Amino acid sequence: MRVYITSIFVSDQEKAKEFYTSVLGFKVKHDIPMGPFSWLTLVSPEQEGGTELLLEPAEHRAVSPYREALKADGIPVTSFAVDDVQAEYERLIGLGVEFTQNPTEAGPVTVATFDDTCGNLIQISSYQG
Repeated sequence: MRVYITSIFVSDQEKAKEFYTSVLGFKVKHDIPMGPFSWLTLVSPEQEGGTELLLEPAEHRAVSPYREALKADGIPVTSFAVDDVQAEYERLIGLGVEFTQNPTEAGPVTVATFDDTCGNLIQISSYQG
């Protein structure tokens, strides 16, 4: 068994697609219109056959309270692996990304957290083990 797809609820699919591709560097795998929304999945350009990230519309009534509670407590909805958190932090800061947690070492892991502009906090992490 392996992870095939995971989702992040976003307030605006087009805005999220722009941020996740142009700023974070993901590639669109599927963008299939489905009424007012799309089946919109992204992949890492380093693993195009790997796990897909579904940018799912935040329309369900449970989504808003869930995301608001996580964000209020500073909890990221997911974590993306990077080779070097400090370098990625500097790259993203240069692109105008707002971080809520600067690079922080936690044992063999370094993490940082940013706002994805679509209602979520996202963590980047690297392991130096």
